[in-house]
This record gives sequence, structure tokens and C-alpha cells, in this order.
Amino acid sequence: MTHKSRTQGPKIALFEPDIPQNTAAIIRTCACLGAKLEIIEPCGFLLSDKRFKRVVMDYFNKDEIQFYQSSDQFFKKKKNQRLILMTTKASKSYINFKFDKNDTILFGRESAGVPENIHKLIKNKLKIPMQNNKRSLNIASSVAIILAESLRQIKFI
Repeated sequence: MTHKSRTQGPKIALFEPDIPQNTAAIIRTCACLGAKLEIIEPCGFLLSDKRFKRVVMDYFNKDEIQFYQSSDQFFKKKKNQRLILMTTKASKSYINFKFDKNDTILFGRESAGVPENIHKLIKNKLKIPMQNNKRSLNIASSVAIILAESLRQIKFI
């Protein structure tokens, strides 16, 4: 596998993540694939949590993650940028979507997604198609699928 340094590319944003192992796995995925990670606080755990540390290993560099104190701060910063919300409530599949290198792809809280007011703020909503009667994938798996596809489309991998 080759190692490329990226200066620009899609960003993964997590809305108030609440499972430390999932966030740690996403940090590793973003670090390995060269994507910027953004976290909208509050988190449902402390970054010193042993479950977080066990999974994140030495991939965690707090200086490489953009933290937002609130969703208001996040949306103010992203005012003129394209946001994509990954949600099981979407009607459009990620397979039929054209990703851009400057996209910010937002994933909701594992336990509850994002609130309705945030759904209303974002035009582009996508889902990962699943077999009938299946609720959702693990968020870390979903991030890996979507990040890999967006990087493939913009020719970063």
C-alpha cells in the first residue's frame, strides 16, 4: 500500500458521538485514508475513556481533529460549504451521488442520528442501501464505505 499525503479532500463530521470504540475506529480510518475528521460536541464519553484508547491506539492526535463546541458553531463555519448527511431516512443512495473533494460528510449520533432541525438544514441526504428489514450498519463501517467511495470518485485512492 502506498502512503499519500493529502492537503485537501472530503471531511468526515461526527455529530455528538456517543460510543467511544466507534469514534476511535473512525479516527483510525480517517488517519489511514488521509481524511480530516471533525467532531461536533458534546461527546457521550471522555477522550480518556479506556475503551476509546484501546481502539484508537497511537492514531489519535487531538491537533489533527477539528472540534466544534456545538452544532451552531459547526453550521456557522460550514455556511458556504456543501454538507452531506448520511441517514437511514434518506431516499437517495450514495451509489448514485457525485462526491466532491471539498464535501463534509456528516454522520449522526449512534443512538439517535441527528435532530430534525439538522435534517432540515442539509439539502443532500444519502443512505447506504441495505437488505429489507435491516435497520443500520455500525457507524464505523458506514464511514469506511462512504469515505472509500468518495475518495475513489475524486481519484484520491
